[in-house]
Amino acid sequence: MSTSLLEIWEASAANPYYPAVPKERQFLVGATLLVLGLMLSSAFALNRSAVSLPLLGLPASIAFG
Repeated sequence: MSTSLLEIWEASAANPYYPAVPKERQFLVGATLLVLGLMLSSAFALNRSAVSLPLLGLPASIAFG
């Protein structure tokens, strides 16, 4: 059974989309993630030992599940 596009459109009106990050904070979250990524990549680039990989990788894998 196929559903028409109009039926899908009307059904989605009852379920509005709420983003995880509010519009007012998107710049702050994006800038924070950018700075954090630059700091971590520069820290690994300056200290390229095999020991530093788990020290930086494990917290990142825990943070992102």
